[in-house]
Amino acid sequence: MKPPLPVADKTPGTPRKKTIIAGPKPVPRTRRAVAEPTMLEKLQSVIVRSLDDDKAENVVTLDLAGKAMFCDRMVIATGLADRQIAAMAEHLSEKLHQAGLPRVQVEGKGGSDWVLIDAGDIVVHLFKPEARSMYALEKMWGADLDD
Repeated sequence: MKPPLPVADKTPGTPRKKTIIAGPKPVPRTRRAVAEPTMLEKLQSVIVRSLDDDKAENVVTLDLAGKAMFCDRMVIATGLADRQIAAMAEHLSEKLHQAGLPRVQVEGKGGSDWVLIDAGDIVVHLFKPEARSMYALEKMWGADLDD
């Protein structure tokens, strides 16, 4: 006699939610300490102010606390030219060092459509308009993430 077939999961929700529920449980952060809200807010303020000073367009900040393991905040901004994006990345890196952040990782600074700045608990994405619409990070990580 054959064993009975497993019953299909009737859990309501999207396939993404079902995968998250069924998948491995998140491992608590042990690599780095969670930044105090005051330091996190200070760094976010430095980032947004620096981007505004450099005429970045459509600056968006997403709160990813509890949604992502790699950061608590994500800042996304648009620059119109390679030189503007490279200058924004350079100025932002300098201002984060001045704010007390010991190490800032910058990827893609050598003239690309997308520059990523890893400031620990905050990740900054600088895009050209075409690349920003193609990758659509706001849709991927925005408010609809929990729907």
